[in-house]
Amino acid sequence: MPSSAESQPIIGEAPAFLEMLEHVSRAASLSKPVLVVGERGTGKELIASRLHFLSDRWEQRVVKVNCAALTESILESELFGHEAGAFTGAAKTHIGHFERADGGTLILDELATISLRMQEKILRTIEYGEVSRVGGSDTLQVDVRIVGSTNADLQRLAAEGRFRKDLLDRLAFDVITVPPLRERVEDILPLANAFAIHMASELKWSYFPGFSPRASSMLLRNPWPGNVRELKNTIERTVYRSTDPEQPISKIALDPFDSPFRMAGNTPEKRKPDTKPRTPLLPTDLKQRLQDTEKELLQAALDKARFNQRLAADMLGLSYHQLRGKLRKFSIRGKP
Repeated sequence: MPSSAESQPIIGEAPAFLEMLEHVSRAASLSKPVLVVGERGTGKELIASRLHFLSDRWEQRVVKVNCAALTESILESELFGHEAGAFTGAAKTHIGHFERADGGTLILDELATISLRMQEKILRTIEYGEVSRVGGSDTLQVDVRIVGSTNADLQRLAAEGRFRKDLLDRLAFDVITVPPLRERVEDILPLANAFAIHMASELKWSYFPGFSPRASSMLLRNPWPGNVRELKNTIERTVYRSTDPEQPISKIALDPFDSPFRMAGNTPEKRKPDTKPRTPLLPTDLKQRLQDTEKELLQAALDKARFNQRLAADMLGLSYHQLRGKLRKFSIRGKP
């Protein structure tokens, strides 16, 4: 059976994202270790899995380990296995993930959380292809490709002595950086629609009616610090809360805690401005000030949308033809 990561589609047309996918395709054909780095929620697990399924090892097993979820002793037993009687409770021999992934790929997620002692054991396995079960004396040969995944700055951790430099050198044969969603503005609406369609199907809707221009603009303007994961949760919540499955969604449920009865203790403090708003200088030419503001917003939307005029129009709540008209009105170049 294919894994969830294999079956989940990878959606994106932004230049930064397509360049990253091309990088993945080049790296996939090798058996060298690879690091997949990026902010939380960017989809590093999908990219790590893609490296496996595009490789010559695709028919072999891919094993994924969340290193942050395990203590050092448990992680050692899970990675390298243990012999019966190796410790209290070890009633029978346990095959570790390195053995299970023999011939395939081992994905180590949250790599930066691994202890220095465990890092040394992993380094030895990478260098010599050997593992020894906990409590055992035999050395076993394994052929495993390592793909590490993290949102931590491993170079900084290595400089601080919290990550082995020699292990980082071996793992970083190639490093694939997954771009954050704010650098993939073109992908926000396609991703949102894909998540919405899936949620509508889960809710037994006959179809998804789409997002209104106002809702699309809201999606494009949001900074999405939680990246694709945050977008997915937001869209699923929004569709679930929609009261009319036949009308386009006009409001995005960005904050699940939003309520007129929200307790004061649960309300995040609003950041106080550094300075008080400046009082406009008067007298002034109101018509000229409004025109200047409109031009600034048009140029800012074009810049953020990387001169994709349809995206820029969505950000401003305009139709494509309305945007084109305003660009002509102010003699703003629609291309870089």
